[in-house]
Order: sequence, then C-alpha cells, then structure tokens
Amino acid sequence: MSNIAIEANKLTRRFGKFTAVDEVSFSLPYGAIFGFLGANGAGKSTTIRMLCGILAPTSGTGHVAGFDVSTQPEQIKTAIGYVSQRFSLYSDLTVVENLSFYGQIYGLTRGNLGPRMEEILKLAGLEKYRNRLAGELSGGWKQRLAIANAILHKPKIIFLDEPTAGIDPISRRSIWELLYQLSDSGTALFVTTHYMEEAERCNTIAFISRGKILKIGTPSGLKNEIKGQMLEVECSPLMKASQVFAKLEGVQGITVYGTTLNMNVKDLEAAKIIVAQTAKQQGITITAMHAIAPSLEDVFSLLDSKEED
Repeated sequence: MSNIAIEANKLTRRFGKFTAVDEVSFSLPYGAIFGFLGANGAGKSTTIRMLCGILAPTSGTGHVAGFDVSTQPEQIKTAIGYVSQRFSLYSDLTVVENLSFYGQIYGLTRGNLGPRMEEILKLAGLEKYRNRLAGELSGGWKQRLAIANAILHKPKIIFLDEPTAGIDPISRRSIWELLYQLSDSGTALFVTTHYMEEAERCNTIAFISRGKILKIGTPSGLKNEIKGQMLEVECSPLMKASQVFAKLEGVQGITVYGTTLNMNVKDLEAAKIIVAQTAKQQGITITAMHAIAPSLEDVFSLLDSKEED
C-alpha cells in the first residue's frame, strides 16, 4: 500500500475564462499535516472541493486514498472526512444525536455505532456535553463536534477548510491538540488556513495566490530561504513610512505589522543608516529599530509581491 494519501499533478479548475486553480502540484503522506495557506479567493476552497470529489477538475490529475478525483469521486467521499469552514451541524439535535445521525449516513451498523460514538466523545472531549444541543455549544466546541462527526467512520484522510476561523485562541489551541492526536495515529490532515501561527504547526505548508502555488516547504525551511535580513522599524506616521522606505535602495520588501514595519533588506547596517537619514528628511519619527528573525507572514508577503511584479 502506498504511503501517499493525497497527490495532485497540475490540477486545474477554470470557470469560463477565469482560472481559479492553476496547475497545482503536491503530495501528502499519511500521518502528516499539510497546511494550505492563502488569502480569501486564492483558490484554497476550490482545490479542496476538487480533491474531495465535489468538483471536477478542468485538467490535471489528482488521487486521494488511491482514488482518481476525476473518475472515482464517490469512492473518495467514503474514504475521507471533511470539516467545512461553516458548522455542518444540526442545531436542534444534541451532540449524541448529531453523531448518531452522521454515523448512520456513513453506514455504521447499530452494533458498532454506539461503541464508536463513545470512543469519539472521549477523544474530542465532548463527554460532558453529550446531551447538550449543538446550537447551545460555543464556537470551539461546535468545531470539535464537527471534527468528531467527520472522523466517526475512521477515515485516514481528513480535509479541514478553515477549521478554526472565528474561534478564540484558547479553543483554537485545543482543536490543534486534537488534530495532533489524529496525525499521530497515522491520519493525513489537509488544512486550509489564513492564520500564519497555525501554519507553524504543520509539517509542510504551501502558499497559494491567485490559484498558483508560490512555494512549498517546511515552516523553518521556508523562513531560511529568505534572502537578505529582516529589520523591524517602529515609526510614525506608519503608512507614509511604508511608502517612503519601500523605495529605498537595498529594500527588497516591506510588511506593516501594527505599529511597526518589517523590512527585508540586503544589508542590515547600511539599511539602518539610510532609513534613519530618510526618516529625518521626511518628518518620520523612529522610536525603535532592530534586526529580527523572519516570520511566515514575511515569507508570504515577499512571495506574493514577487508574483505581482
């Protein structure tokens, strides 16, 4: 049996003249967490819909659990778990009733549905909420229930489309602890997100923009690929500084963070001098300036700006 859970080769989807996904290629082994990063409209959800057998590709090939996305979509649907970015729950049913309903949809027999539900309730930490209406759960617990529904039939591949969107940081962390347990059991997880801190939790990440994959690699590997050095500048007025500093010699990219600018520069010491001189000339106040390590958001910003050039 192949260890490859998901494989895409130049997978493409067009809607008329618009190309939503443009020759996307990657592979994902069992037991790994693959982060698919990009802004809204970048092509994340269209890619996931093709891989789940919901949407036929225009061209290219894809295989999920050994099944062809073009010719075997129904087999794929039974082999995977899917968690959408909107809660796919019945609000007027209890936690247990939701699980029972989905278990029957997945074809679990009466004899093994009960034990499996108890196993899932424990795994997802939902035991104390078993008789609570799904509509009365908080956002974090609703998402835990959505994940529980998706893994009832023991799929070895799970797709999670923005699984923690709109959820508080503490709930987000607890959901990721659950995802790690699934990964440790050999389940392949394909996660779309626009949270860069979530991307740090993945084994491999791919940046997608305008339907194209810009880069694939490990979080640390991608950050190490940044050429030059990162300079953080705390200054005001911020947007004026961003526009002025972006034109300076040796500045390869610039990203705004709150009250600071993250600048990718060729030479750190030379950049400090020219930034300080320019700030004085332009009436920009600098309160702090120092070297920092690159973040994944810096990586994405630089890749995306190169794509626009």
